[in-house]
Amino acid sequence: MKFFQIKITLKGIKPPIWRRVLVAPEISLDKLHDVLQIVMGWTNSHMHQFESREGYFSHPSFEMEETHSSLKATLASVLRRAKSTIRYEYDFGDSWDHQILLEKVVELDSGAVAVCLGGKRACPPEDCGGVWGYENLLKIMKDPKHPEHEEMSEWAGKDFDPEAFDLEEINAQLAKLAASGKKKAAAKKKRAAKKKVSKKLSASSTQ
Repeated sequence: MKFFQIKITLKGIKPPIWRRVLVAPEISLDKLHDVLQIVMGWTNSHMHQFESREGYFSHPSFEMEETHSSLKATLASVLRRAKSTIRYEYDFGDSWDHQILLEKVVELDSGAVAVCLGGKRACPPEDCGGVWGYENLLKIMKDPKHPEHEEMSEWAGKDFDPEAFDLEEINAQLAKLAASGKKKAAAKKKRAAKKKVSKKLSASSTQ
């Protein structure tokens, strides 16, 4: 089975925050959003959009003008060849800008939706004010003498480690995402079968 090996890089921050992931080419951009939230460490608390040469893509419920549905578009439809890129923006206030690069296409005997291969550093806390806000937060947390040190450390969580990256935990969450998707697909198929039987019974009773 073919998989896309993609590299996701959060732009504007040094040292870079990045993830390398294997993902099925036919995955919808809506489902890819779920994968990105897991591998990066976001909490899916804000709106998002994808940008490619084909235009902008977002969830229809956002009711954004001049955007296509992320439910219908697949990753393969916007990343057509190796070294091509698309943009993923999360949280229009903080504007977390991610580059998604298609590194290569690989063969993998797996039924997984996605598998994380590696990465570096934790993503910033939600609502910290974008790139500038995050850099300022780190500066304050590193300086015990800063007047806002205690307050900001408590806000971010005293156990927050900007260098943390837990590959095992990420893949455990991706496995749960795949299992949830299979359950929903099975339930949808079961409902469709019941509906088909009900129609047949209804038709036969009127004859």
